[in-house]
Amino acid sequence: MHRLKPSLLPSLLDPLLAHGFHRPSLKISLGILLDKPGKPSYNSPFSFRVIVLLRTLCKIFERVVASRLSAQAVTCSLIHPLQCGCLCGRSTADATLVLRHNVESFYRLRYKGSTLFLDVKGDFDNVESPSLHSLRRRKGASPYLVQWVGSFLRDLTGRLTLQESPCTFAPVSVGVPQGSSISRLLFVIYVSSRHLDIPRSLIVSYVEEFAVTVASPSYRINIRILQKSFSALKRKASPINISFSVPKTELMH
Repeated sequence: MHRLKPSLLPSLLDPLLAHGFHRPSLKISLGILLDKPGKPSYNSPFSFRVIVLLRTLCKIFERVVASRLSAQAVTCSLIHPLQCGCLCGRSTADATLVLRHNVESFYRLRYKGSTLFLDVKGDFDNVESPSLHSLRRRKGASPYLVQWVGSFLRDLTGRLTLQESPCTFAPVSVGVPQGSSISRLLFVIYVSSRHLDIPRSLIVSYVEEFAVTVASPSYRINIRILQKSFSALKRKASPINISFSVPKTELMH
């Protein structure tokens, strides 16, 4: 369609973006339930993940906004410098190289390094729209992008595609849609201030995963430092309803 008439999509999307408005018809979604692998029982709703299916036009629009917002996220310091996800030119390979470089630097100083790997629990479900909106406004992002994201997060509707489930759409007021191209970016903006400043340490994050690396003369001291750091991270994350999954936590020396 775009090849036949290149002006069609810009003519539809540009006015909406200029006015910071996301049409209600583009906020309707279908939820597909996927079971989380390795669960001992599937009798609990927490053993499943809801993936949101969106209209094609909505996906195109969100990709355009995500591209613009990711560029501003760097220039306006909306994202921590050691966040390696959802940004052009930052990948898992970058996160790995940063971690390896710092660990080898610790070794050259004759320190022992230890890393605690953390995974945010219920990541996208806990993002609060008012907090996200105030953060973007305070950091100085473009007003039309701030306004559009606020419109995007309001009045979402959806339904689950299950047998015998209601065919009517219901309001969705929890977090950001999982499966949306812009949701991951909004999440890393939301948690950008959760990084800590710890002497002889490094915190690298990739979307909802955090790696806290510390160095000292012994592994025993590292464990004590990591325990304090983890407690500080939990206290810092609690006001924005962010917690960490204990079963997914790993320690590496």
